[in-house]
Amino acid sequence: MDLDAAQDFVREHHRAVLVTRRSDGSLQSSPVVAGVDGSGAVVVSTRETAMKARNLRRDPRATLCVFTEGFYGPWVQVDGTATVVPLPEAMEPLVELYRQVAGEHPDWEEFRRAMVEERRVVVRLAPERAGPDRAG
Repeated sequence: MDLDAAQDFVREHHRAVLVTRRSDGSLQSSPVVAGVDGSGAVVVSTRETAMKARNLRRDPRATLCVFTEGFYGPWVQVDGTATVVPLPEAMEPLVELYRQVAGEHPDWEEFRRAMVEERRVVVRLAPERAGPDRAG
């Protein structure tokens, strides 16, 4: 699958499972909400202390499986290298992700306070490969 097509799919469908690697090499899966930033990176919000953030700092390889709201039907897998972006650099990307997924927030000051209190970070996944490429 073409990376542009995968990014377009993620712009329209936000439910996903992020797969990272634990320190022993086994896989760790997390349900997440995803979007695409202006540079084409796939973005996810999480907490600074979440295992997925810790895993990605140690081993930046990640896979994201994105599917439709109804779950069954089309889906996309995006593989790439992730970067964990902390606050304060993460604040505007968090706002951008919220707008893409949910629209306008009723109180952006409250949103920003919550992001700080929750110690939110942004995971930026640079897409390197996407699929599926064929049906089986």
